[in-house]
Amino acid sequence: MTQDRHSYAEPALVRTTHLELELDLDFTAKVVEGSATHTLAWSGSDDRLVLDTRELTVLAVEGSTADGWEPLNFSLADPDPELGSALTIHTAQHDQVRVNYRTAPTATGLQWLEPSMTAGGVLPFMFSQSQAIHARSWVPVQDTPSVRFSYAAHVTAPPDLMVLMSADNGTTPRRTGSYHVVMPEPIPSYLLAIAAGDLVFEPIGTRAGVWAEPEMAKQAATEFGDTEEMMRVTEALFGPYRWGRYDILVLPPSFPYGGMENPRMTFATPTVVIGDKSLVSVVAHELAHSWSGNLVTQDSWDDIWLNEGFTSYVENRIVEAVYGTEFAVMETAIKQHSTVVKLDPLPLAQQAVELPGLNHRSEYHGTTSLGPLKGAWFLSWLEERFGREVFDPFLRGYFDRFAFRSINSENFVQHLEEHLLQDHPGVVTADEVAAWLDEPGIPAFAERAVSARFQIVDQLRDKWLVTGDVPAGATAWTTQEWLRFLDAAPDVLTESQLQQLDRVFSLTGTANGEIARRWYSIVAASSYLPAYDELAGFLTRVGRMKLVLPVYQALSTTDAGRAFATEVFAAAKPGYHPITTAAVQKMLG
Repeated sequence: MTQDRHSYAEPALVRTTHLELELDLDFTAKVVEGSATHTLAWSGSDDRLVLDTRELTVLAVEGSTADGWEPLNFSLADPDPELGSALTIHTAQHDQVRVNYRTAPTATGLQWLEPSMTAGGVLPFMFSQSQAIHARSWVPVQDTPSVRFSYAAHVTAPPDLMVLMSADNGTTPRRTGSYHVVMPEPIPSYLLAIAAGDLVFEPIGTRAGVWAEPEMAKQAATEFGDTEEMMRVTEALFGPYRWGRYDILVLPPSFPYGGMENPRMTFATPTVVIGDKSLVSVVAHELAHSWSGNLVTQDSWDDIWLNEGFTSYVENRIVEAVYGTEFAVMETAIKQHSTVVKLDPLPLAQQAVELPGLNHRSEYHGTTSLGPLKGAWFLSWLEERFGREVFDPFLRGYFDRFAFRSINSENFVQHLEEHLLQDHPGVVTADEVAAWLDEPGIPAFAERAVSARFQIVDQLRDKWLVTGDVPAGATAWTTQEWLRFLDAAPDVLTESQLQQLDRVFSLTGTANGEIARRWYSIVAASSYLPAYDELAGFLTRVGRMKLVLPVYQALSTTDAGRAFATEVFAAAKPGYHPITTAAVQKMLG
């Protein structure tokens, strides 16, 4: 077991096996108050329990006895700005320990939205984001992926709001003000999730459905209508879906990610609901986490490639099976291009796949995606070398062997050697595997995905840059083709080039967030002022970090752009999640 340097917990001594939560949501004060009762499994002779906290007020701590509960002594360490405070509880190795506590309004893992920031504009909204180390800001917990536990919760909230968690919520939106949920499978703390708002349910299959605000629910259900087929495809490839239901909660635009793979209840951004299913690979990705990440989990954030690299690979297999080979190849080519672009300027020491997940801190969010990208490429390379008839059973066996366990890279490499390399000698060498996992950059022997449609896009873009001829047929391009056109274009274009693209294709004001991300990045780097109003509107409406951070980064390349970015951020900040706010503040200095 890895000692997780991003947590104060001591799981080698004692581990939480089950968690009982009693929570009250106070929308006026923007706090959660209640208790967390840990059922414990002790492994050593020491009698201390160390939990992770951040900005929590600990009201009391109790230990279970034969006659009830007795008070326990505890101490809260001085806070580290990123890791929070260690809560050390002195016990007699009690079977259960209960912590009564209250969160801070500034909890980094929670966002409280005023009614004006929701689609309906009438009721408030609250949601959590626990990954990577933000669960500790709303639950005192062993906040490390190396510890897995089941949980149950009783939540009270205003009766006009529906409360959901990463658990068995049912499919009936009964608003009672009192909610009981159960998660029977063991999960790591970063998959603890809660949301409350004006939410309704739309079924999209026997095991899948959409929760969303009424204004978004039917549209989202249509957009995500292929979810059940995605589940069947993945089960055929990599084994049964082991979580009961798979529902999707569509959050307000301030959600900082495309999706969060909370088991039984994926949280998703509304920016992927655009009406043509061109961005539903986000759903394929979060569903893939039901095997890689949720089922087989990294045991520390240093090995995040085990979660995200495997998930990106499985996602692509789902996309290929449901939407066709060419769609999947385009998606792969986009990610491989992104990998190379991100790796090129980095020092060689930072280009290995096993990158520090958090750089010792919570900076994982929005900054460290190279290991996962490179990891997915590595798995695709293994598939190419061994063939799917060999590699697919190997990967299915991997998910079966390590189901509901947390592992590290060494565990995977040992499994790889024992169940693939030794059974098929001479196909790949140890040096080749080391080149992927331990050495910088992308190995010279790696093959890139080649899309015939992207080759046409490249030719048309290159011709346009030389002659000014508008790409023929571009009005019928898919999102992926437009991303290829813009991603491989120069970061700075002339005003006449930008005017021409905008006049013919109306890119300014596009409802497609992925296209907007790249278009407004070029607009910002090129100081194309006619599009700045729409650019500012985009940054104000959307809080998804993948979409807004590149635009802020491009604005920051000039003094005038940085001043404009600072002004826009001041207006947008009230609607951003704390994670997004911190990332933008760091970028703007």
